Amino acid sequence: MTDHLHDNCKALLGSLSEYIDGELPSDLCREIEKHLEGCDNCRVVLNTTKRTIDLVHITPEEQTVPDDVRERLFKRLKLDDYLNPQP
Repeated sequence: MTDHLHDNCKALLGSLSEYIDGELPSDLCREIEKHLEGCDNCRVVLNTTKRTIDLVHITPEEQTVPDDVRERLFKRLKLDDYLNPQP
């Protein structure tokens, strides 16, 4: 990993959703991509976020996440209502 001061990490994380959705100006995207080249931690957060978004968009028929993993994820994200809906 390239040494850097992580000053931009917080700003990057604040723009992560817009970056993934392609809603940022190209100059800001280039700045983020340059930061990602030297920051393993931010790359992990970006990749994990993208993968999570992909998993959320998978239809139940396509779902490849085992039920126990899905339940633990929902509990961790405090989405218990999705696991145990009330009538």
